[in-house]
Amino acid sequence: MRMRHIRLYAATGTVLPALALTACGAGGTGTKDEGAAQPKPTTAATAADRSAAPGTGATASHSTALPARTSAAKPSRHPADAPIHPCNGSTTRVTATPVSRPLNHLLLAATNTSGKRCDLLYWPTPRFDGAQWAPQVIKDSEPQAVVSLEPGESGYAGVRLSAADGSGEHGTTAHKLEVLFLGRTPDTDAGRSARPSLPPKGVYYDSTLAMTYWQRDKSAALGW
Repeated sequence: MRMRHIRLYAATGTVLPALALTACGAGGTGTKDEGAAQPKPTTAATAADRSAAPGTGATASHSTALPARTSAAKPSRHPADAPIHPCNGSTTRVTATPVSRPLNHLLLAATNTSGKRCDLLYWPTPRFDGAQWAPQVIKDSEPQAVVSLEPGESGYAGVRLSAADGSGEHGTTAHKLEVLFLGRTPDTDAGRSARPSLPPKGVYYDSTLAMTYWQRDKSAALGW
């Protein structure tokens, strides 16, 4: 009986390390580069990624979760351990341009006019004619990386002014626009706002007013 007990213990001792190694290998540390099949992200993993939003201090862990040299990491060119420098109205020049497609949309462009890199965090907050309420955010437009701008580079956001089917309510025409920049968290601001010019005839918007997150490309900003 004593010998049987010893053999069982030895067998158990070899199994446990194997399980530990399997658990360690599921942390998303680059196994995708080897062509291994990956499990579908769980809700918990998705929540962890979202918690690594710009300026929350978890950027490094978020970058670790992505495989090296993926296209998802390319748009920002923001090193995982680099400090965050939020863009605002004093470091950028912002323009607001109505576009023909998609219908009833406005394109915001922020160009870095400072001498150093700045980061467009989260989404812009457009306020028409001094409105004291913030438009809804198109959550599905969230990029996988911070949009970082070197001097002279631009980032973009799309603003849906009104519903194409006319289902919006309380429509009005605005002639002034103020764009607010968010800070390290969505409930803080990054400093000076911008006041881009609107067309002389103004822009029409209604209750369906919404905006995207900041994007690297115009096409991404106008894809919602």
